[in-house]
Amino acid sequence: MSAQPTSSGRSSSRPPRRNRGTRTTWQNWAGNVAMAPARTVAPSTTEGLAEAVRRAAEDGLHVKAVGTGHSFTAAAVTDGMLIRPERLVGIRKLDREAGTVTVAAGTPLKHLNETLSAAGYSLTNMGDIMEQTVSGAVSTGTHGTGRTSASLAAQVTGLELVCADGSLLRCGAHENADVFAAARLGLGALGVISELTFAVEPEFLLTAREEPMTFEQVTADFEQLFAENEHFEFYWFPHTDCCNTKRNNRSDGPAKPLPRVRGWIDDELLSNGVFQGVCSLGAAAPVAVPSMARIAGRALSARTYTDVPYRVFTSPRRVRFIEMEYALPRAEAVAALWELKQLVERSRLQISFPVEVRTAPADDIPLSTAHGRETAYIAVHMYRGSSHETYFTEAERILTAHGGRPHWGKLHSRDAEYLASSYPRFGEFLGIRDRLDPGRVFGNDYLRRVLGE
Repeated sequence: MSAQPTSSGRSSSRPPRRNRGTRTTWQNWAGNVAMAPARTVAPSTTEGLAEAVRRAAEDGLHVKAVGTGHSFTAAAVTDGMLIRPERLVGIRKLDREAGTVTVAAGTPLKHLNETLSAAGYSLTNMGDIMEQTVSGAVSTGTHGTGRTSASLAAQVTGLELVCADGSLLRCGAHENADVFAAARLGLGALGVISELTFAVEPEFLLTAREEPMTFEQVTADFEQLFAENEHFEFYWFPHTDCCNTKRNNRSDGPAKPLPRVRGWIDDELLSNGVFQGVCSLGAAAPVAVPSMARIAGRALSARTYTDVPYRVFTSPRRVRFIEMEYALPRAEAVAALWELKQLVERSRLQISFPVEVRTAPADDIPLSTAHGRETAYIAVHMYRGSSHETYFTEAERILTAHGGRPHWGKLHSRDAEYLASSYPRFGEFLGIRDRLDPGRVFGNDYLRRVLGE
């Protein structure tokens, strides 16, 4: 799941070195992290999962669970026992009266969203892709954009945790509430999640309005655009003044999905096929990137459509990249964006990927990037295999100067000292970890860096 810190403390996109003859058995989606654990299991039941954890602990092996690898960090890397998710899947209970759904930890969000839709229900908010497992997405703080609706973790109402001794711990607002508060976004440090319960609501329609705006206009009107829309986000194309904005708001209908051909042209041919070619060309000839960015910016066009939530919130992402994202106090976002623009303009950086900006309301989850404050997210990306170190280092310097908290599943160089100063309840989380996993069965190098000892 992500990069190992280098000796300078910076995140590297290169997989960790292995001794000659060692076999790689798992690699993340971006290809920047790989591992060869001593043991790999894929349990299909909670009982099987608990027994595997108990035996591994008795054998002195560290234990980590992996999702689909859409994180860029080394949060799931282990040399001990790796738990794969593909058999621990499925909807366990849809409680229409309570407005909840309970789902096995390895279930992909795509399966959850489609099953809920078929039953007439939906999550309130979601991220922009749905390939991740539910437990991986929750544990690393996956979020979308929203004025009042928060991250996936904030929609969790209960969970079941396999502890370091193989015992099961059920958690909710009224049962082991302190563990529940921490484990909703637990980085895999407290145990292995076996199932999650989410709040759901009757399915609704969203109208998406996408249109280009200039950088000057969208930053000048950012607070107004945020206030007037339930879900607002935008993408800025470096080397240009072009942005693409997206406003999602609930609609009474009727549904008016994108025509199949138009949707394929926009979301597959242009956003994936043509963009893949542009990124490949840019990697081979970086000097061409600014010109290609300007052409792409001028090609942006407006579109409006109305559909069920998961078809509006999410879209396919087939061009592989690496990413760093920071959560800032929302009031700091515009100033940070202007500094980022100035960085690109005064440097020799060649950036082919847009910068993504989203928002979230404050929440009360101890390690949530939106804990205790209205938040704006700024995400920077580079095409997989490109040299990203200078861009990410300079962007990180800007974003941390504005009080940024790094996304737990994306590249960053922050350590426990910095993070302890960023999260008021950091010590509370560490205390729960000490109680649940004093022997660090679920530890690894990434957690040593971000949580300390």
